[in-house]
Amino acid sequence: MKQSAIFLDRDGTIIYDFGYLKSPNEVKFFPGTFSSLQKLQNSFKLFIITNQSGISKGITTPDEVMQVNDYIVNELKSQGIVVSDVFCCPHSNEDNCICKKPNPYFILQAAKLYNLNLENSYIIGDHPSDVECGQNAGINSIYLLTGHGEKHKDELKNEFRICENIVEASECILNN
Repeated sequence: MKQSAIFLDRDGTIIYDFGYLKSPNEVKFFPGTFSSLQKLQNSFKLFIITNQSGISKGITTPDEVMQVNDYIVNELKSQGIVVSDVFCCPHSNEDNCICKKPNPYFILQAAKLYNLNLENSYIIGDHPSDVECGQNAGINSIYLLTGHGEKHKDELKNEFRICENIVEASECILNN
């Protein structure tokens, strides 16, 4: 049986967005991230999809980004939360790659690798590219006002469900 999934943006969605993170010491989880993901994982597989253009721009290294991602996954694991996979695009907009959100590349790849039911899946993020990625993949999108959300809200091209934070988004999904 196909399982539904939650695709989580990283910076500004589950952790504070402090720019291009180079070290696990810079990671700070939003209040309610752990409890929200603990509830969501009872019904959904969890994935992280993150655009990390700092790699392409030479601001961060692939190793630094991997260390930050591994730290996040391990911190979540210490709270009983299983992230099935982390997908990371290292490119900048100028690279015109196939994997940078809003392209649905990683969602479609996850669907194949993990036999997912995309119809009942969600993406949660704080950038228009996050919710557009979900729309492009045919999944439900939730736009958060945390991170860059408030600043970019006027750039949304379509109607999307808007939530204050990860806590409200998880309640919205679970009550749906």
